[in-house]
Amino acid sequence: MAYKTLLYEKNGRVAKITLNRPQFRNAQSTALLKELDRAFAAAADDPEVRVVILAGAGEHFSSGHDLGTPDEKADSSSYINVRGLANRHWKSWEIFLDNTLRWRDLPKATIAQVQGYCIFGGYMFASAMDLIVAADDAMFLPSLTQYFSAPWDLGPRKAKEILFQSRFIGAGEAERLGLVNMVVPRAALERETAALAARIAESDEFQLRMAKFAVNQAQDAMGFRTAVRNAHSHHFLGRMPAYNKIDRGEETRPKRLPGVEQAIRKMDRAK
Repeated sequence: MAYKTLLYEKNGRVAKITLNRPQFRNAQSTALLKELDRAFAAAADDPEVRVVILAGAGEHFSSGHDLGTPDEKADSSSYINVRGLANRHWKSWEIFLDNTLRWRDLPKATIAQVQGYCIFGGYMFASAMDLIVAADDAMFLPSLTQYFSAPWDLGPRKAKEILFQSRFIGAGEAERLGLVNMVVPRAALERETAALAARIAESDEFQLRMAKFAVNQAQDAMGFRTAVRNAHSHHFLGRMPAYNKIDRGEETRPKRLPGVEQAIRKMDRAK
């Protein structure tokens, strides 16, 4: 079945999934989330594939959640068209939390290829991959989102410092903190990510899978999955006042979420 919001290609043992909504900075529509889950499943089921690259078309990896692009508004099954807290909570759990945990545990090695903005939902995508290769212009913005991995990615104290201020993490800082594995010039991003994927793909498929599962299960033994699932409730609780206003027709969705607006203002002042 063809994809409308992403590209799927395979080169030997490496599959590449590219978010393909560059006109919206690869904002994550409900349709994209569904297709992405299908693409990851296709890669997982392909016995030839050992490594999966997740990339974003255009200038930015992903600007995060879709807050109201035309096709998202027109999709009757989209998350933004859900009404009622119980329905919205279930939909959020399904398309944001369960999906992302499933991608994190894909039985293949995964690499996020990140350039430009990697905001909120985009951060969720990237952090769920095994490795991250970042262009030198990459800008990461974590938040208390549906899949909340920041304390594990950054360490508790650094996570608090960044979250309390709602500020971007530049590529260099991201590498120092251990969030990303490599920082490369923007022009070399695709080439260097493909080279890393090719080196990993030389490894035995079974050994790759066992190494990945062992590391993920070590995290889980320390409470990763429980913490991430619990944090979904914290995220939803924080969004309830806005959701209630939307359901009553008292508020429309903003162009940007408050934390993103704050981070961009800080970045602009620093220029």
